[in-house]
Amino acid sequence: MRLSENAKIATRLLALAASMLVFAIFVMPPLYDAFCEITGLNGKTGSKYEAVPAAVDSDRLVTVQFVASNNENMPWQFRPSVVSVKVHPGEVMDTVFMAANPTDRDMVGQAIPSLVPFKAAAYFHKTECFCFNQQILKAGESAELPLRFIVDPDLPPGVNTITLSYTLFDVTERVSANLDNKNTDSEREG
Repeated sequence: MRLSENAKIATRLLALAASMLVFAIFVMPPLYDAFCEITGLNGKTGSKYEAVPAAVDSDRLVTVQFVASNNENMPWQFRPSVVSVKVHPGEVMDTVFMAANPTDRDMVGQAIPSLVPFKAAAYFHKTECFCFNQQILKAGESAELPLRFIVDPDLPPGVNTITLSYTLFDVTERVSANLDNKNTDSEREG
C-alpha cells in the first residue's frame, strides 16, 4: 500500500515538472514579450516604425549613444561607426554599424536591440534597421549595416541621453537547420 502512494506522488511530481517545463518554454516567452512591449521594460524598441512627418524640436538636443557587443559564440567584429550623435527630437537620423566576418566560413548573424532608459523605448522609433533582418556575411566579408531612427518629440523632458545597444548572435546553425528542414519537406512533396 505504501508503494502505490509513493508511485502516485512521484507521478504527480513528474506531471508538475513537465507542466512547469512546458510553461517556461512555450508560455513565458510570448508573455514576457507582451509585457515588455506594453511597459517598455527591457528596452525593447519594437518593430519597424512608419515615419509620419512631425515637427522637429530645434530647441532640444538629445544624445543617442551606440553600443555593440557580441554574444560569446559570435566571432564577428561588430561596432558602431560613431559612438554617439546629438539629435533634435523629430529629426530623422542615419548612421551605420560595421560588421566583419573574419572566419573562413559563411555565417548568419542576428542583432537584438536594447535601449535605456527603459522609459525612452516608446519614444525611439527605428524606420530602418539591420536588426529587422538576419545578416549574411561570407567568409572574410564585411558590411555597413544601416540604422535610421527618429526620437519622438514627445520624449519626456528629463531624458537627455538614450543608449541603444545591440548584441549580435550567431544564428547560422539555426538558419541552416530551418533550410534543411524546408528542403527535406519540399523533396517529400515533389
